[in-house]
Amino acid sequence: MSVKLRWYVFRFYASVFIVLGLRQKAIDIFEQMLGEYPNDPYVIASLAYLKTQEGDKRGAIEMYKRVVQRSDASAQSWYNLGFLQEETGQIEDAEFSFRKALELDEKLDLAWYGLGLTLIQQRRFDDAVKALKKNTQLQPMSPYGWYQLARVYVDRQEPEEAVKIIRHLKDFEPKFAKQLERETGLTV
Repeated sequence: MSVKLRWYVFRFYASVFIVLGLRQKAIDIFEQMLGEYPNDPYVIASLAYLKTQEGDKRGAIEMYKRVVQRSDASAQSWYNLGFLQEETGQIEDAEFSFRKALELDEKLDLAWYGLGLTLIQQRRFDDAVKALKKNTQLQPMSPYGWYQLARVYVDRQEPEEAVKIIRHLKDFEPKFAKQLERETGLTV
């Protein structure tokens, strides 16, 4: 069997396992493929995704690091790496990954949100405000950026700005507005 045909057979079996909900079997196939095709971007990205789905964050990070080493790495791959790094407490690494994602696609709202979260954790509130404002500009109907932005304003001792956000959230996400009122003690 030719090398190319063998690759497609592997891919077919992995796809069947995924459709059947047998992700670990699909991972096994992709790991076997990785042994034979160690630099194949599809194989590496597939492993990264499946390991994330299975909760193997460390394994997924390892795979995403391989993905982003390629010159054609996408903004989404950098974002995925940053997301997992942030979730595992690798805050400075996550900040770097989110910034790389934004270099490739400055309109990737999720990367702005992730960047904001990493900056909050580093207590760099002024920078976090800028990142979260960009996130809310790109995704104005998502409550998550607004919520975090209000929290930062409270941390910066700017309750009047947080109140403006609570009012804004009451128009389209009243549950988030009520949660902010409970958590901050601010009422509108």
